[in-house]
Amino acid sequence: MKVDTEKCTGCGLCARDCFTGDIKMSSGKAKIRNITCFKCGHCIAVCPVNAITTDEYDMHEVKEYSKEKFDIDPENLLNFIKFRRSVRQFKSIDVAKDKLEAIIEAGRFTQTGGNLQDVSYTVVRENLEEIKEITYETLYHMGEHTLANPSPENESHRMYAKMWVDMYRKYRDNPAENDKLFCNAPAIIITTAFSDVNASLASSNMELMANALGLGTFFSGFFVRAVAVNPEIREMAGVPEGKHIVTCMTIGYPDVKYRRTVPRKAADISWK
Repeated sequence: MKVDTEKCTGCGLCARDCFTGDIKMSSGKAKIRNITCFKCGHCIAVCPVNAITTDEYDMHEVKEYSKEKFDIDPENLLNFIKFRRSVRQFKSIDVAKDKLEAIIEAGRFTQTGGNLQDVSYTVVRENLEEIKEITYETLYHMGEHTLANPSPENESHRMYAKMWVDMYRKYRDNPAENDKLFCNAPAIIITTAFSDVNASLASSNMELMANALGLGTFFSGFFVRAVAVNPEIREMAGVPEGKHIVTCMTIGYPDVKYRRTVPRKAADISWK
């Protein structure tokens, strides 16, 4: 992180906003020690004269704030969130690469703990059918094992076990009509990270971007369960070594039209 001392006015805003205390004021100028700095970029964002840069990231990505381009009406935002639905009916249309990249961009700029930026994204399109086959088989064997070995510990899993066995059998009979795993979506994005929280936060923003692009999504928890017991799926998907698979988001153009929001339980709030 660098300070252009000719531009720096010594206002101290960057030092006050530096969480790790890495920025000190010296002779009326900001001085970044680059000792405890974790490259969060707050100093770049807060500087009123654009005096701070970094050579670690692409500074061309930095955008100046403007109300017209950055502000969102809060009521519209809340309605957008309320209207989103998990989509399980997709048209037979491929999703263009630039749209998938825009979705990932929403994940890339999501906050991460300690600015770790540890979230990776695996886009599966070409070998989706092969991954689908092995995932169905894995779920089937998981279900068969659970049903054949009843115990108090897995009693709550028996409902899903029966579902997995039934899903597999119906899929084998007619794959085109009975794909309950990905619902014939043309693409999936798998998020992985060292921190599950980081990937979950990124996935939430990615879903909102997908909806803004006119796409539909749902998160396949069954896929994540299958990967946890079968490393071959992980290998087929090319997931980075050492990272957790946190979400699997299916993506496609909706073949269903929703016309209104739906009710929800009242928020469980404790005011202290």
